[in-house]
Amino acid sequence: GIKRWLIVLLPWSLNGTLIDLGNDYRRHMSGGNLIISNLERNQDTGIYQCIAYNTWGTIVSRKASLQFAYLDTFKTQMVRSAVNVREGQGVVLLCGPPAHSGELTFAWIFNEYPYFVQQDSRRFISQETGSLYIAKVEPSDVGNYTCVVNNTVTREKMLSSPTPLVLRSDGVMGEYEPKIEVHFPDSVPAAKDSVIKLECFALGNPVPEISWRRTSGVPFPSKVKMKNSNGVLEIPNFQQEDAGTYECVAENRRGKNAARGRLSFHAKPHWLQTIDDTALSIEENLFWECKASGKPKPSYSWLRNGQPLTAEDRLQIENGALSVAALNLSDSGMYQCVAENKHGIIYSSAQLMVLASPPSFSKSPLRALLKARSGSTVTLECKPRAAPPAISLWKKGNEILQRSERITLLSNGTLQIANISKQDAGSYTCIAKNQFGTASTTGKLIITEIIVGESIVLPCQIACDPALDVSFSWAFNGQLIDFQQDNGHFERVGGSISGDLMIRNIQLNHGGKYVCLIDTDVDSLSTSAILVVKGPPGPPDKVSVEEITDSTAQLSWTAGRDNGSPITGYSVQARTPFTVGWQAVDTVPEIINGNMLTATVVDLNAWVEYEFRVVARNDVGLGEPSPPSDKTRTEDTIPDTAPTDVGGGGGTKSELVITWEPVPEELQNGEGFGYIIAYRQTGTVMWTRAVISTPGVSRYTFRNDTIPAFSPFDVKVAAYNNRGEGPFSSIASVYSAEEVPSAAPKRVVARSVSAVQIEVVWEALRAIPERVLGYEVVYWEDDTKPDTIGKVRLTGNHTAANLTSLRADTAYYLSVAAFNTAGPGPQSAPINSTTKKPPPDRPPLNIQWTMVGSTLSLHWDPVVATETESKVTGYLVLLKRHRYNDMTTILTTKTSVELSISASDNYLIQIKAMSEGGEGASSEPIHIHKSSEFAVLSTCISFPLQPLMKPK
Repeated sequence: GIKRWLIVLLPWSLNGTLIDLGNDYRRHMSGGNLIISNLERNQDTGIYQCIAYNTWGTIVSRKASLQFAYLDTFKTQMVRSAVNVREGQGVVLLCGPPAHSGELTFAWIFNEYPYFVQQDSRRFISQETGSLYIAKVEPSDVGNYTCVVNNTVTREKMLSSPTPLVLRSDGVMGEYEPKIEVHFPDSVPAAKDSVIKLECFALGNPVPEISWRRTSGVPFPSKVKMKNSNGVLEIPNFQQEDAGTYECVAENRRGKNAARGRLSFHAKPHWLQTIDDTALSIEENLFWECKASGKPKPSYSWLRNGQPLTAEDRLQIENGALSVAALNLSDSGMYQCVAENKHGIIYSSAQLMVLASPPSFSKSPLRALLKARSGSTVTLECKPRAAPPAISLWKKGNEILQRSERITLLSNGTLQIANISKQDAGSYTCIAKNQFGTASTTGKLIITEIIVGESIVLPCQIACDPALDVSFSWAFNGQLIDFQQDNGHFERVGGSISGDLMIRNIQLNHGGKYVCLIDTDVDSLSTSAILVVKGPPGPPDKVSVEEITDSTAQLSWTAGRDNGSPITGYSVQARTPFTVGWQAVDTVPEIINGNMLTATVVDLNAWVEYEFRVVARNDVGLGEPSPPSDKTRTEDTIPDTAPTDVGGGGGTKSELVITWEPVPEELQNGEGFGYIIAYRQTGTVMWTRAVISTPGVSRYTFRNDTIPAFSPFDVKVAAYNNRGEGPFSSIASVYSAEEVPSAAPKRVVARSVSAVQIEVVWEALRAIPERVLGYEVVYWEDDTKPDTIGKVRLTGNHTAANLTSLRADTAYYLSVAAFNTAGPGPQSAPINSTTKKPPPDRPPLNIQWTMVGSTLSLHWDPVVATETESKVTGYLVLLKRHRYNDMTTILTTKTSVELSISASDNYLIQIKAMSEGGEGASSEPIHIHKSSEFAVLSTCISFPLQPLMKPK
């Protein structure tokens, strides 16, 4: 619309041409309105628009159409030809209205005025064509019919010549099915909010009945009216939901016919998105978009200062979108987006201001003094007014700032400095520049806060004649600082013209006013600074339990010191005899803000003694915890935890063994704690219960001779205390004890393998009623005293076992039994086997070797066994190669051997005697080194060393 600007002139146009009011005595303006006297149809018909403009631009109003209504006379007043029709036949009498403008209504005179044809189920006058329809002619219909046409605007009325209706004498027309003569088109566009009238009338004998329906089956709303014996269906205030296919049905006893057509919803344009006044800088790009709803879909056009816009190099138009690249000053003005369909046209107006100006900080200068806390992030905004936007750069003092890990220069000119430190203090200047000029703004950044534990230098410098004698001293809160006594924190730094004060490892008590005193030969000066020291909060105090239940505790406390930074929140910790140290606990509210001094601890265990403490935090960090509250026990309640890992099985005959993981003491919830064990044979209904009143017990055994062996039971366990029973565990399946195997293995055979090993073999048990989980072999030395000295148990279907680590040359007795969870069954009859004599305990001696090419020849003296030793059956030569760390064994019955080895490796060689009793003692290792012209024997033997032989 037109807003915030003064309208200067409001001329009017007719059919796109400005109206010259100066020379027109019939037209004049009053307050912007156009007044036309003595209207003339030929001169005043057309499209009118108001044009508003001033120094900012031009807009046009929506279009207004002025039309003139009229009604001409019928072309001829001659008598119309008679219409001959048989009785019972249908007839149509045509009106043929004359030329006209404006809405018409129709009526018919029968014979003479004022006798008008009355519409009923047999007679119908169409207000679309003006024709008269008689569904079935009767003798009383004979006569003259005159069409009366009325212009609703001018009130003019015209009468046609009479049309005679005459009955034929060739008999009466027989019955026939309806023939629809009046019906609406196949497609009817219906505008929103309009009144829609659909006509339908049929000829037929008997007179047809007219009915209406929607093909969708949706019933008509109450606003829909049927008129003229259902010949007219009227839909007022047409809306989207009224659209669809409508059907008119004409029916008599001879049959029926139907006509249908579709009403489509149409609507004039309506704005969904309009354009707004916009100010942009020169060289910037403009993008405006307007959107309108309507049916048919609206088309769009654009006006600038009332003139149509067309696409060109910088200007693009796409439907409701307008874009202009690289704006210049001539683009300023009033713009209008126009949306139009056949039902209407709408306008959206907005002003475009294209700006061009040098930078200015008059509205947004930097503050003269900027304060920041050490360690924080500082944001300095550079927001000059400039068109086009200015390019900005920052200086600290006279030095141009560059991007770094801590310094960020944003595209909008903003400067961010992260993790501020005392070195960042100083003057900061933003300089802005565009093609029209340059401007700058300056502010001073000082660091006013520091965190406990940090260090800072307070500057104190003077510009003076070097010949002057200058002394510096410092006072803190009115007291001179003694640098000798306070050297742990205070230190004087700087040269002859600087008396800077460094404060190391700052503590809370270092916050306050510092004054630097400067004395010269001619004057005394001073400068001061306020130092704010912030630290984590002090500990809260007086933590007390106001109210306690079995699972909650309501706490209150008092706040400690905030140490220069407001307390932002609290957390609660607890400990019990069952926890390791202090643990964080859940509270309501979950997040305790710094203004709260109460909270409720939730999810506690019943009947447990608790201590609580509170920790405060602020922006600096987490403070020290409060002293603990008094010990307070939560109330008791029934157990809410069921025992876990319920299982069992095994035991001896006629036993059902049930086991579980005991409930920890902190979850027992009260005194008088114990367990309830419930069990039943799988497939039965009734549970048997047993009670154990000992909290630490984790096993229950039910004994009864009637318990079938290895039978499944359903088992569950619950806990109880003085307050009642807790929930049962989930049901576990446990088998009763099984019976031991009823038979002993057969065909047991033992064979001595060496001086320390006997192999036992037996036949597996088959077809016995009991389970066999495996076999065990027991063995002993003295047949008269069969005390077991060894046992080997093998789980699974094994039929052999090795007994190892036995004594040499010793007789052993052994037997085999099958076992299951009930234990071992009967043992087989004892058999005996004697281990072999031991191997010789002496290694081969006098080892000699020679090497020719890659062949190494070894020779040694034989080892002779004594009467108490096993006879030597051969020798084992072990060759280990260092590079690959692999071992090669050679078995020989001789006292010599030849080996093929590589000259690029180191080798280690050992020799053992072999016997029935096993391997004898090993010789000392022999080392063969690579790349040696002479092989080296690096071990000592019991005979003199042999001369080393050079390889050939």
